[in-house]
Amino acid sequence: MENILLTVNLILAIILVVLILFQKSEGGALGIGVSQDNFMFSRTAGNFFTKATAIVATLFIICTLSLTIISRQDLPSSTSVIDKTEDSSNEVPKIPENNN
Repeated sequence: MENILLTVNLILAIILVVLILFQKSEGGALGIGVSQDNFMFSRTAGNFFTKATAIVATLFIICTLSLTIISRQDLPSSTSVIDKTEDSSNEVPKIPENNN
């Protein structure tokens, strides 16, 4: 299950990057700045890319959260980080022996 979600997450990430790069550049953004005369990047295409980006981004976030929840169940329960540092601070460092 985890491998399937990881593959889906990777595919969604690639699709999200492609959708963001295809959007019309509005200002100094890093999009593909094609001229306004191009029929592909009309107002309806912009709306399509905007809606598709929002949908894919939502699916990406849901998939990422699912992966986090699934992988978290496999980890053993642990104590607090503060408790671990307090336990390790009581140990006295050993002086290495001189090997002359």
